[in-house]
Amino acid sequence: MAARRSARVAAMVGAQLAEPAPPGPPPASSRKRKAAAEAPAAEQTQEAPSTPRRKRTTKAKADSPTSPTQAPATAPTEEAPTPKSKPQPAAVTRLADPRRTNALLRSPKTSRIIAQAPVEPVPSKLRQALKSPTETVTTTTTAAAAAALTTTATLLEEACAHLIKVDARMKPLIAAHHCRIFSPAGLAEQVDPFEALCSSIISQQVSGAAAKSIKARFIALFSSPSNTTATDAFFPGPAEVAATPLDTLRTAGLSQRKSEYLQGLGAKFASGELTAQMLADAPYEEILEKLTAVRGLGKWSVEMFACFALKRMDVFSVGDLGVQRGMAAFVGRDVAKLKAKGGGKWKYMAEKEMVEVSERFRPYRSLFMWYMWRVEETDVSTME
Repeated sequence: MAARRSARVAAMVGAQLAEPAPPGPPPASSRKRKAAAEAPAAEQTQEAPSTPRRKRTTKAKADSPTSPTQAPATAPTEEAPTPKSKPQPAAVTRLADPRRTNALLRSPKTSRIIAQAPVEPVPSKLRQALKSPTETVTTTTTAAAAAALTTTATLLEEACAHLIKVDARMKPLIAAHHCRIFSPAGLAEQVDPFEALCSSIISQQVSGAAAKSIKARFIALFSSPSNTTATDAFFPGPAEVAATPLDTLRTAGLSQRKSEYLQGLGAKFASGELTAQMLADAPYEEILEKLTAVRGLGKWSVEMFACFALKRMDVFSVGDLGVQRGMAAFVGRDVAKLKAKGGGKWKYMAEKEMVEVSERFRPYRSLFMWYMWRVEETDVSTME
């Protein structure tokens, strides 16, 4: 029996050995075997998915749109409040006069636009220059009569034509630089004369960046507690400034003297001694006399105010160093040599000569002065 069982076991073992083995995986290369061997180790050391999620979030913030008109899609209700800004009125054509105030003045007390006293319309010099020899002087239609008058739409064009007619060297300057101050858009801007004069005092003897910072802090003194920046508030009225203690004004970065100047200027407007109506209607000589009588406002400051704020076309400052330098270069002098030689206040050009040269450009000397700054690229952005 034992011999028979042993024979059967031996036969079964032989049959199993005779069957072919099931096909196994193809032999892998050494690189694949190495990668397969390292894969489990890499899976064991893999970090949690929170780290790449944070990286994606950071990148999304950096790539978010910078346009102020596009709000974040995830939190539209958290959009920053839009700062208050002064209205930008459309350019409405009005009668203009190069010898008068052409700005739209806003009353510091009531914020109303001041209506200027009516004056006789000024005939358009440009219209006369383009007139046909056969065209009669008198006009019979309303449209023709309107076209023959100087307006805010034609004032700059007429002034530029006059400057080129007086001196042909003005033509490339005018072609290269557009004077926005006296353009239709510039003349449409509403100007608060009290704010403009305060800004002039604040910017005296400091850089443009410092003046901007001090003015922002000055405005913030009068803003409501809910406002967080000066851009959320409007410029204070004269009575508010006049009633503010000097120590409070100085916290905006103003000196003791400038604080006194601003307080005194506010008192002048609050009492009615200075008004937007007077600045709109008075002749230039009267404006110069009344404003230079105010502490903190010298002749140069008033000249710049009359040019840039009141938009008067016939202002000329002989005491401005940038104008002197530009005029010297304009007439062909070597400015670098003149600077090296010195010569005090009038090292570039004598006052008498400056007056003689500028007289030819009446009644558009403000525009001529602006282009003299452009000759030597003098920065007048703080005044504009």
